[in-house]
Amino acid sequence: MEGKSLPHDHGQQIEHWLEQMPAPENFQTAAEIFKQLGDGSRIQIFWLLCHCEECVINISSMMDMSSPAVSHHLRQLKASGLIVSRRSGKEVYYKASDTEAAQLLHHVIEQIVKIVCPDQKS
Repeated sequence: MEGKSLPHDHGQQIEHWLEQMPAPENFQTAAEIFKQLGDGSRIQIFWLLCHCEECVINISSMMDMSSPAVSHHLRQLKASGLIVSRRSGKEVYYKASDTEAAQLLHHVIEQIVKIVCPDQKS
């Protein structure tokens, strides 16, 4: 927006911030991550995977959900980059990715629902 003025001047000097505003695709990345917050089961699976690496069958058992339902959530979490997987023989194991976005989301979830991580002392 360099050199462009807004139609109304409200005295906020917003032009300075508009010059520094990230590109629209950066906001789309954030929107994709926030979409993961739209389902409580998905958030719970993500939280679990922040603390352990687990296979679909065990996640299904812990969540009392069908394997296809868990697999659906895992696909969405993986597509957003919040979790990663590794194959060991016929088994696939999932865990939270080691990214800033995953760590921040984990922290936000815990702050919102007031969960204390098993490995944290409070």
